[in-house]
Amino acid sequence: MLEIGSADWPPAPIRTERLVLRQAEARDRAVFLELLGSRRVHAYLGGARPRAELERELPDVPGRSPGSFVVELGGAMIGLVQLKRVSGHHSPAAAGKADLGYLFLPRAWGSGYAAEACAAALGWFGGVHPGEPVVLTTQSANARSMRLAARLGFEEVERFQAWGAEQWLGLRPPATP
Repeated sequence: MLEIGSADWPPAPIRTERLVLRQAEARDRAVFLELLGSRRVHAYLGGARPRAELERELPDVPGRSPGSFVVELGGAMIGLVQLKRVSGHHSPAAAGKADLGYLFLPRAWGSGYAAEACAAALGWFGGVHPGEPVVLTTQSANARSMRLAARLGFEEVERFQAWGAEQWLGLRPPATP
């Protein structure tokens, strides 16, 4: 993973109508374990990791890297949004671009929290890196992620095979001033 760049990190918490996006804290570790160990959350991401493995490998404060936001609702973590540059992407069209990723607890699905949090993170990114496009990759079979990508303004660039399934790569062009 490559750094997001010269942006000051962490930024002040980002507040939306219902959510707070902030840097990870030690109190979030249990939710990270739940997210990373959930079969439902990882149904389109290659499967969940074993809980014992996660317990051993996860640091005391997981998710503390530039571009990684904990998503909080009413004081409790419900998900994670990340903007990062990945050096070894399966698609050349994504090379050098920021990649948007997100994970939310199943109990937070269906309420628009992912759209709200991703839009806020993209707004932050556009403020610190104006003029830069963002990519998003999801399995084409993941209908919820495909709808979210369209809602956030991502347009299909290509489909490719990786991780044992067809992947969809979308590009969100930079906002024009």
